[in-house]
Amino acid sequence: MLLKRNVEIVVISDVHLGTYGCHAKELLHYLNSVKPKKIILNGDIIDIWQFRKRYFPKAHLLIIKKLLSLAAKGTKVYYITGNHDEKLRRFSNTKMGNIQIIDKLLLNIDGKKAWFFHGDVFDASVQHAKWIAKLGGWGYDLLILFNRFVNYLLEKAGREKYSLSKKIKNSVKSAVKFIDNFEKTATDLAIDNDFQYVVCGHIHQPCIKKIETDKGSCQYLNSGDWIENLTALEYNNEHWKLYSYHNPQQIFLPEEILLEDESEGFENMVAAMKAFKSML
Repeated sequence: MLLKRNVEIVVISDVHLGTYGCHAKELLHYLNSVKPKKIILNGDIIDIWQFRKRYFPKAHLLIIKKLLSLAAKGTKVYYITGNHDEKLRRFSNTKMGNIQIIDKLLLNIDGKKAWFFHGDVFDASVQHAKWIAKLGGWGYDLLILFNRFVNYLLEKAGREKYSLSKKIKNSVKSAVKFIDNFEKTATDLAIDNDFQYVVCGHIHQPCIKKIETDKGSCQYLNSGDWIENLTALEYNNEHWKLYSYHNPQQIFLPEEILLEDESEGFENMVAAMKAFKSML
C-alpha cells in the first residue's frame, strides 16, 4: 500500500505548465507523496502567456489530472490567479466542487490570519508595461533552456551544476532591490491589516522569515517555483516548513508511480481540458 504524508496545507506556485522550463515530472513525484487537506495554487500554474498548442507534454497534463483527482477525493483546491494565468481572472469566485478560482485567499489557520496572493500587483512591469513582462517571460524560458544545456555539459565534465538566472538575480542590484521591496511591501500591508502570515509567489524566491517593524510583526512566506528551486510550502501541526525537491525530507516515490491510476478517470481529464481550452 502506498504511504503518503498527511499535510494540512500545501502551497505551490509558479509551475508554468506549458513552458520548457517546467519540472512537471518532479512536481508529480511530490504531489504523489502527500495527502493534503487543502492545496493552494498561488498563481502562474498554467502559463497562458506562453501557451503553445504544439507543446504541452504528457507530464504537464498529468499535473492537471492529479489536481482534479485530489479535489475529487476531498482535498480543497484553491487556484489563485497570477499574471501568467491572468485570463482566468474573469472566472474569479467560480467554484466547481472542491475547486475554487480566486484572486486572493484569506484563511484562519489555528487562530492566526493568513493572506495568500500571487504578488504580481506589486510588479510595475506587469501592471504598466505588460509587453515588457511578457518579453521577459520568453527570455527567462530561453535562459532556462540554455542553462540546461550548460549543466548537461558540466555534468559530463564531472562539475557541479550552475544556475545562470540565480547568478543574474544575485548580482544585479536592481533585481536584489526589487525582491527586497516586494517583501517589504507585502509584509507592511500584512502588518497594517493585522495578518500573522502573508504568503506569496511570483518572484521565484522560496522563503520563510519573520518580519518586525515598529507597527508589529508577521511571517513572510514565498513558495518559490517549479522551474529552478522546485519548492513548496507545507503547514502541519501549527508549523510552516519549506519543502525542497533537491533536499527532500523523505524518500521520493519510484518512477512508475508517475503513471499511477493513469487510466482511471481519463475521460474526466479530457473533459476538463476541453473546458479549460474553451475559457481561453
